[in-house]
Amino acid sequence: MSLASALKTGDVTELPSRRDEDWRWTDLRALIRVLPPVSPVFEGALGAGPFDGLADGVLAVVNGRGDTRFELAAGLTRTVALRFVAAASETAHAARLSIEVGEGARLVLLESYEGQGAGYVVEADIDIRLAKGASLERIVLAADAADAVSISQAEVTLSPGASLAQTVLTTGAKRQRLETRVAHPGAHASVRLDGVYLVAGQRHADITTVVTHGGVDGTTSQLIKGVVSDQGRGVFQGRIVVEEGADQTDARMGHHALLLSDRAEVDAKPELLIFADDVSCAHGNTVGSLDDDALFYARQRGIPELAAKAMLTEAFIGEVIDRIGHEGARDVARAWAAGRLGVG
Repeated sequence: MSLASALKTGDVTELPSRRDEDWRWTDLRALIRVLPPVSPVFEGALGAGPFDGLADGVLAVVNGRGDTRFELAAGLTRTVALRFVAAASETAHAARLSIEVGEGARLVLLESYEGQGAGYVVEADIDIRLAKGASLERIVLAADAADAVSISQAEVTLSPGASLAQTVLTTGAKRQRLETRVAHPGAHASVRLDGVYLVAGQRHADITTVVTHGGVDGTTSQLIKGVVSDQGRGVFQGRIVVEEGADQTDARMGHHALLLSDRAEVDAKPELLIFADDVSCAHGNTVGSLDDDALFYARQRGIPELAAKAMLTEAFIGEVIDRIGHEGARDVARAWAAGRLGVG
């Protein structure tokens, strides 16, 4: 069951629901009773994207139509802006894209989800394959409309010695899910899966990840931080599976969230499923509020309460943003966070 299959068949019973364990906090079937009509072909000029000027080239998928395949040949280095744009209102579409990174190649993928319409229902499915020794840094900036339903599902397959570094940045939507599933071979391959969600109003953001270690000597590092205010809802589901025989796996997962209102909600489910013996694995999860002592200290220094809260919140999520390798994308992420937190 998936949104994409429901859009293809028109059958809302194909939508995932709370009966599906991995979707219990992002129930689509109860939300969508009738599917909207298919999004029209986009005509006109596409405006600027959030990563303009940082990429060697742009792949645009507008209303579900556009490039469906990208290949980077062995040994090459490239930075690409991938734009998923919903440019119509009250319509629906699905898109599928495959990306292959050749042996020893290096790709920076600046991926954006741009809601230029309203009330849309969309899904993007991305299949990513990294050859031996290839590397991918994927920075995802999701700016969906407040009344939209938006699902992104990425399947990443690593070869020996490959590396994936990912950072997801989102403000949510009516329902939004950004899902990444990684097939990890061990064999000196490495994965970093980070994310920040800043959710306000009645928005909903779901960051879901699954990493399956299938071989000896692999590493995974994950750090997710969220800030939820008003009646917003943040969801984090992280699962790391260490299969039998995947010895010497080193896997670390951390999720930490701040609640800035009594009506805000965070649902978190970090999981480690370990079927090997010689491993080093750990996870941590905290949900709380801003430190009262730090707020008091800031106010004693003459900083207004709202400004102090914004500064402390920015510092809280800054640890994740600082881990972004691409300097230009890191600057965009900092500006994004500051703009939403009212800093500066």
